[in-house]
Amino acid sequence: MGFDSLQEKLTKSLRNIQGKGRLSEKNMEDTLQEIRTALLEADVNYGVTKDFLNRVKEESLGQDVINSVDPGQLLVKIVNDELVKLLGDEDNSLHFKDSGLSIFMVVGLQGTGKTTHVAKIAKLLKEKQGRKVLIVAGDNVRLAAVEQLETLAKDIGVDLFKDDLNKSALEIVTNGVKYANDHGYDTVLIDTAGRLHIDDELMAELSKIKAAIKPDEILLTVDALTGQDIVNVAKSFNDLLNITGLIVTKFDGDSKGGGVLSVKAITGVPIKFSGVGEKVDDLEVFHPDRLAQRILGMGDVVSFVERAQEQMDMKEAEKSAQRFMSGKFTMDDLLKQLEATQKMGPLASLVKMIPGMSDAAKQLENTDADRQLVKVKAIIQSMTKEEREDPSIMRNSHKRRIAMGSGTSINDVNKLINQYDRMKKMMKQMSSLTKGGFGGLFG
Repeated sequence: MGFDSLQEKLTKSLRNIQGKGRLSEKNMEDTLQEIRTALLEADVNYGVTKDFLNRVKEESLGQDVINSVDPGQLLVKIVNDELVKLLGDEDNSLHFKDSGLSIFMVVGLQGTGKTTHVAKIAKLLKEKQGRKVLIVAGDNVRLAAVEQLETLAKDIGVDLFKDDLNKSALEIVTNGVKYANDHGYDTVLIDTAGRLHIDDELMAELSKIKAAIKPDEILLTVDALTGQDIVNVAKSFNDLLNITGLIVTKFDGDSKGGGVLSVKAITGVPIKFSGVGEKVDDLEVFHPDRLAQRILGMGDVVSFVERAQEQMDMKEAEKSAQRFMSGKFTMDDLLKQLEATQKMGPLASLVKMIPGMSDAAKQLENTDADRQLVKVKAIIQSMTKEEREDPSIMRNSHKRRIAMGSGTSINDVNKLINQYDRMKKMMKQMSSLTKGGFGGLFG
């Protein structure tokens, strides 16, 4: 996520004041100054920063905060609440017609991931909301866009409407909407042409399409890595088209995050989706409260659980958890857990979602934890069924064979077996504690 630096500075400044017995005007001013510096360094708009701090200060000077048992903790809540308001705390979901065809038009400059995100949203609507989706290839300028959509639509199992590229974009799109109406679709996603910059020709074309098909929503893709330019692009498109929502792409990149924090306050346009990777599944519905919590280092347990539920067989996971807690798990159980974890995404990004684990996530990023997971999987997969059931039967000849089969070393194999033994021992101890208290360890 592109807020790591901001998160580090904000949590540090708030941690400093949390240790104080009470809030004074002096320590309050010092903290607000640190927050101001953190926001401006993250490229948040100056006016947005000023308004944000004024609201935090106003809330913080209330008697409830001054007389609070833990004023520092209450200040964290105030900052969190104001961040949520800044990001947009109203309904930011897609709005569908009660009946008939809902039309969503996706616009944006070239290079912002517009075409890819049309497919990502189509997949999400099909799989999570049960919509019957048709994608319309309305970009007749970039020839590769149609080919790209064809490949993506096939991969996600969504129908694609394409037309003669010699026709105007207006004609292609209106034909696509008619086809959707005639063939019983309930949702249309339209990929439109982009340009390298905003020009009159682009806007005139998009305005004509909007007037002809009357879309329920117009979604604009903006690139998180462009910083404050997000605001400028959103403002230009909004002035002419009245866009209803933003799709922020490359949200997982190294942006400072200031544009994302500024755009709603300046343009009034809410963020509806965030692209968090290159795969077609790497799309998140935008939740301002969850992002605010992440920025303040509180994790995001709700998203973590949702991702786990999507990727794991929950009955299988429960069985596996019971085996782990009883200390009866095998290398096969460990392999299943690793595979389930991999499906949920990069390990460092998962750990960030757990409250208080941001420092651990940084360490994981530095040690290439995902590569280590692949290595462990390869070692287990090179074992026989008997070896997975009971690693203690392995001798040096077995370990040599496993190391060769997995492209690792005997040292790596030994390390895994030792970790596995420690895990079993620890799980048995935890099981004893939960069953019979500390006495269970000595009985």
